[in-house]
Amino acid sequence: MAPTAAKARPVVLRHAGAVLAMTSALDTTVPNMARVYNYWLGGKDHFAADRTEAMRLVALYPPLPALVRENRAFLIEAVGWVARQGIGQFIDLGAGLPASPSIHQAARAVLPAARVAYVDIDPVVLSHAVALLATDDGVVAVDADLRDPAAVLGHQDLQAVINPGRPACVILGAVVHFLDPQAACAVTAGYTSLMAPGSCLVLSCARFEDEELAKQLAEEYTAATWYNHSPADIVEFFDGLELAGPGVTEARNWPKWPPEAGDRNGHVLAGVGRVPGMRIQQRMRTADA
Repeated sequence: MAPTAAKARPVVLRHAGAVLAMTSALDTTVPNMARVYNYWLGGKDHFAADRTEAMRLVALYPPLPALVRENRAFLIEAVGWVARQGIGQFIDLGAGLPASPSIHQAARAVLPAARVAYVDIDPVVLSHAVALLATDDGVVAVDADLRDPAAVLGHQDLQAVINPGRPACVILGAVVHFLDPQAACAVTAGYTSLMAPGSCLVLSCARFEDEELAKQLAEEYTAATWYNHSPADIVEFFDGLELAGPGVTEARNWPKWPPEAGDRNGHVLAGVGRVPGMRIQQRMRTADA
């Protein structure tokens, strides 16, 4: 049963002693998806309710923190690969709390002038993004709902650094499992239909083979509604795109070719798709040789 929400009270957000923001919308008694994820990733931006929720889920499936770390490693690897194709614009949807290395650090390690928009609707996430990420030219935090692709891509803050008419990379890292299959397909199709030819979609999604375990995890996870998409569903999220390298595979395998066999019940399935119409500069099989 989800905990009863306490009345929100003013909370000062700090990082390394500096005040980031003061908000009356933060309720630390209720688990938050960004903070639970941050805890699994080894971060420090979480409260007792988040830790309790995270540990309860780990008790059901102990490899969960490893899956989260594999997901983050995939995102950084994929962003670097996309940058090596010459794409210098990145839109991180449902960006979550800052992690190291950040998306813009990964992109700029390849293309120093790369531009990044971090998109979220969580006020605490946005406060952290403004204070810790959007501190350089070409990096912004955008308050927008990822479920509305046209509104996101047309947002004036995003367009201050991103030109949607040029190839860009849209990132949906561990996000679509919070959308039902129909909504997830609509979101991915919405972005890819509006993106310029040659653009890329980087996507990852949790998946559990044991449906009973998945049901238990979904019931215990109170921070959000979670869906156990089938492998076929996840492949469909890339409909109309040209899949790079091994296609949809475990995040820990990407971009290995052929991918290693896995024997775990839980996975992060991931891939990189390209909007047809522009030739990729390197073939995936040899890009990281």
